[in-house]
Parts: sequence; C-alpha cells; structure tokens
Amino acid sequence: MTKPEDAAREAAALGEQLRRHAHLYYVLDTPELPDAEYDKLFQRLQALEAEHPELRTPDSPTLRVGGKVLDGFVKVRHRVPMLSIRTETDITASGASAFDARVRRELGLAEDAPAIDYVCELKFDGLAMSLRYEDGVLVQAATRGDGEIGEEVTQNIRTLQQIPLRLNGKAPPVVEVRGEVYMRRDQFEALNERQREKIAAGQKNEKVFVNPRNAAAGAVRQLDPAIAAARPLSFFAYGLGEVTPPEQGGPDCATQFDWLQQFSEWGFPVAAQTARASGAAELIAFHGAMGRQRDALPYDIDGVVYKVDSIALQRQLGFVSREPRWAVAHKYPAQEQLTEVLGIEVQVGRTGKLTPVAKLAPVFVGGVTVTNATLHNEDEARRKDVRIGDTVIVRRAGDVIPEVVGVAPASLAKADDQRGPQFTMPRKCPVCGSDAVREEGEADYRCTGGLFCGAQRKEAILHFAARRAVEVEGLGDKLVEQLVDANLIRTLPDLYKLGFTTLVGLDRMAEKSAQNIVAALEKSKKTTLPRFLFGLGIRHVGESTAKDLAKHFGKLDAIMDATEEQLLEVNDVGPVVAQSLRTFFDQPHNREVVEQLRACGLHWEEGEPALRAPKPLAGKTFVITGTLPTLGRDEAKDKLESAGAKVAGSVSKKTNYVVAGAEAGSKLDKARELGVEVIDEAQMLALLAAAD
Repeated sequence: MTKPEDAAREAAALGEQLRRHAHLYYVLDTPELPDAEYDKLFQRLQALEAEHPELRTPDSPTLRVGGKVLDGFVKVRHRVPMLSIRTETDITASGASAFDARVRRELGLAEDAPAIDYVCELKFDGLAMSLRYEDGVLVQAATRGDGEIGEEVTQNIRTLQQIPLRLNGKAPPVVEVRGEVYMRRDQFEALNERQREKIAAGQKNEKVFVNPRNAAAGAVRQLDPAIAAARPLSFFAYGLGEVTPPEQGGPDCATQFDWLQQFSEWGFPVAAQTARASGAAELIAFHGAMGRQRDALPYDIDGVVYKVDSIALQRQLGFVSREPRWAVAHKYPAQEQLTEVLGIEVQVGRTGKLTPVAKLAPVFVGGVTVTNATLHNEDEARRKDVRIGDTVIVRRAGDVIPEVVGVAPASLAKADDQRGPQFTMPRKCPVCGSDAVREEGEADYRCTGGLFCGAQRKEAILHFAARRAVEVEGLGDKLVEQLVDANLIRTLPDLYKLGFTTLVGLDRMAEKSAQNIVAALEKSKKTTLPRFLFGLGIRHVGESTAKDLAKHFGKLDAIMDATEEQLLEVNDVGPVVAQSLRTFFDQPHNREVVEQLRACGLHWEEGEPALRAPKPLAGKTFVITGTLPTLGRDEAKDKLESAGAKVAGSVSKKTNYVVAGAEAGSKLDKARELGVEVIDEAQMLALLAAAD
C-alpha cells in the first residue's frame, strides 16, 4: 500500500496532468497523449483514491464517471435570475438594424454619434445551464427552470468533460458561468444508431431521440449520473450570473468580449464564431455569414445573439420586464419541407380552444421529425385550402411550432373533385360533445364543456395546481397523466379525494412521495381568492385580472353573481373579459365544481368590496429588486397587493418605493438616479403593519 504522504503527492500530480490533457483533448482539440496513456494515468488515480478515499477531491477527474443514483432533483433559486432574451421577430437582416436603432434611442444618442460596439454570438439549440464555482471549484450546476428557480444537476454536469471541475489560473471567491449544454449532430446520430441497435435487440424502455436538444436535455435530467456520463454532451460558455466584484477579488472585465476571453482562460470552450461588431452594418454581416454557415456547423443553432459589448452601457440600458434591453436573439427563417396530409383532426386545448391539426407523413424539418402541424383555425385552413391527400409545405415557425404554410402548386392544380372535401370545424366538441361556439370577433371555436371536458382535464388540473395558482407541490405532468388515465380524477374536486392508499398504488410512487402529495393537497386547501380564481382557468382571466376582481368584489359569490355591467366596473376588465366570466359562471357544471371544491375544504380570506373598504396602500407603487432575506418575490408582491399597492416591473418617476434586497441591480441604480425612496424588507413589513 502506498504511504499516505506519497499517495497525496502522486494523486495531486496525476490530477493536474489529467485535467491538462482533458482540456487539450475536449476543449482545444489538440491532444498530446494517446488514449491508452491517458487511461493508464486515470486508472492509477482511481487506484490511489480507492486506497486513500480522503484524496478524492471535489475536482477529481475520477468524479466524471458518475456517482450514486439520485432520488430526485433539488430546486435551486438563482441568486441572479437567468433572464430570457427578447427575440427579434423580423427574421430578415433588417432585424439587426431595428435592434441597433432601439439601443441608440434608449441611450439617447444623436444620429452622428459613434457606432455602438457589440458582441455577436450563436444562439445554440440546447439546454441553458448555470455553473457556480467557489474558490475555483465547481460546487453547483443548475438548469434555467423558470429563470428564478431551476433544478440542481451537479452530479450529471460533473460527467461533462468540457466543463472544468476546477478553474484554471486565478479564480474569484464566487463566480457563476452560464452557457449551453448541447449535443453535436454527429454524436446525436451515433447515439440514435446505438439506440436502434438496442431496440432491435429487444431491449425494453429504449427509444430513438427526436432531436439533439431533447437528447441533451434528457441526459442532463437523468437521475443516474452514469447514464448521463454515457451520453455525448458538449458545452459553450457565454454569460455570467453572480460574481465577486473587482474590489473583493473578482475579475475586472469592462466588456462582454473580455468576459468571454476570461471564460476561455478559465478553461471553458467559447464558440469560435463569436465576433465583435460595430454598428448595424456589421451586425447584418454577421447574421448573413452565420446563416450561410448554419447547415455546415457541427451543432444546431436557430439564430444569433447580439449583445452590447460595454458592461457600463449594459447597466445603463438595464432591463424591461424580464428581458435585458442590451441583448436580442435574432432568428433565421424557418426551414421548410414538402409532405402529404394524411388526415385532419381537431384537438381541444386547456381553455377549450378547438384547433385543426394536419396529420402528416413524417418529414424532417428544422432538426426534428414532424408528423403533426397546426392549421390554427377554420378560417386559416379554408384560406390555405388544405385538404386530406394534398402535398403541403411544412415549416417550423420560429423553429418551434410546426405549421402548414400552404398547399403545393401541384395539388392546387388538381380539379376540385380530385381532391378531398374542404375542412369544416365541427360544431360539437369532439371529446365531450358539448357545443362548440365562436365568440363574436374571434377566429377560434371553443368547447363550452368547461372543467368537465375530458380533453381539458389534464391541463386544467395542472393549471389549477400550478405554483401561481392554488399550488399543489409535486403534482406534475406524469402524475396527473397517471391519475387521469386511470380514471381516478375526472374533475378538480377528485384531487382532494385522493388518499395515501390510492397514490401509493400507482406506478413508481414510493410511500414517501405519496405522503408528500397528500400533505401538499392538504396544504393547498388554504389559499387566496385571486389564486383560486386564477386556478379555475377562466379564459382571459390571468393573475392580474384575478387580483383586480378579488379586490373589487371581496367575495367569490359576488364575482359569480355579478352582471356584465358590474364586472365592467372592475379595473382593466373590458367587454371580452366580462363576457368570458359570465359564460363560465353561467354553466351549472362550473358552479358545481366550485361548490364541490369548497366542500372539500378549500378556503380563503374574503373581505368587503374595495369601494367600501379602501386598501391602506392604494395608490402607492412599489418595485421589488434583488433577493429579499426571508420573503420570496411572489410572496412580497402578494402582501403588497393585498394592501392595495401596485407592484411594477420597472422604476419610474411614479414609483413611490423600491424594495431592495441582496444583489439588487439596475433598478436600484435607477431609483437613486430618480430620487425614489429605497427601503429594505424590514421597512416594507413595517409599512404593511402600520397600514393594517
């Protein structure tokens, strides 16, 4: 057995060698060692760590082979939200000009002012990832999730060779590097070939993957890291989350391009196509060049991204809603293919919308095999004159939603009696048989079956149980699908009749999970009127409208019995929303569902109508920024709105208070600039208490 001191020295040296050679091989594509020699070093380190387990450090190369199987994914709150980037809808080159003009206008630049400098990057079609390093060592990897909360996938990401477990060179105390996990096209094809061989050999539970993005996302979200390690994944770095400021030991990068160079120095791969550009003309040139190279790239992209290079200007531009003003994603025209229409079916959505869908002969479009494409509505299907048997042009609109663009000229040239009949929308719901009606001024037909229509059942339950509605933690897609398919849930009240015995009898439902669901259902019975109202899934009634209705009427019964004229008195409720509410509550089965939910124990605090009991903070506008010490942003927002305050997404002269937490960003700067009063969570709670 090797002496501990000798083993420690050798393990440290082997770790450094293996990290260096892995970087040369996987990131720089310039290997210096034959695979057999690398394997010998790797196996020697494994043997040393087996003899001396204390030598296995968090950044050891041996951790890349996977670890123990996980029980589930832990939720992670991003310290700096992973914001979405605005998509330029003009897919021609002029979209770049529109972005440049918008940036110049926001900065107040004159026409003869110098051009803005940008960084141009590729928009990868993969899975966004945030990697947290503390003192240079990878401690956490998390998916984007909803931008604020993602899932921790650290063990799986450790298996990805292109991601350093320890940063090269000098590392700050804390840095979160963000980028994209993706799968190369050649590796995707090889993976699918292996999958086909497994299926042919009779292996169950194996499948052929639809596209590289889904294969990559599925690999990252495997509970068994060994499976993730077997999938060929790659990574590109392009963004930043939390980072220690320069005055406390963090890098002093003045531009986006400087940050990309810093990522490269730390050991991350950065796309070679990344370039600097000055002004709109060079943005257009980059867009055109990448468009021409798109099909030759070894991985899928669906556009390019432009970012203002100067970090100082980024801060000055700030954010609008949940999107940075200083960046935009500029997509390419969707790819199109020809295929045959095998049939036309009508699907029913969560809100009862009836959508005609063309069933297609399988065709590969925009990186995926497409067998269904939307025809949107009856008018659109008739305008395009799509019929069964036609050859049609299929496009993935925005590279996301497959749609039928039109009928091929050869089919249109046929005599009318040589083609199938024109499409007509059924006047009854194809699922529950309820009347299908078309509201005045609307293009869509909708099922009036409400909460008891079978097609709407799964989505209605998921919507009701969502985080911003009644919230039943743990009630996800797969569980709802099982419950509905087994006929255990037919309407929303059936949720609250589920017991431990029923749940534990489901496939892959452990006792602990069943107990958690029962507890979550019990917890969800105490809710708020706006959340309950929103959870019912009434068309046109979103979170904001539900809050306005609750404030105005105070009680659910008053809302259900209100006339359209009375509903129109509510802030931001117009004729369309008023008619939708009346249509919903005029259906006896919908009222019955509400009463059954009440009978199941769902309850909330009700009050007097707003006119009789004005809220203490009415007329005050708040903005919340940063991470609060004890309250989530949604919870703080609910408290303020319950007191009558308006919670806005951006700071203006009309803002009364900015509630600032840790890592507050541009909103705090804007508040100081405008002289808006800045308070912390404790002061906000004191205001609420004083207003009570």
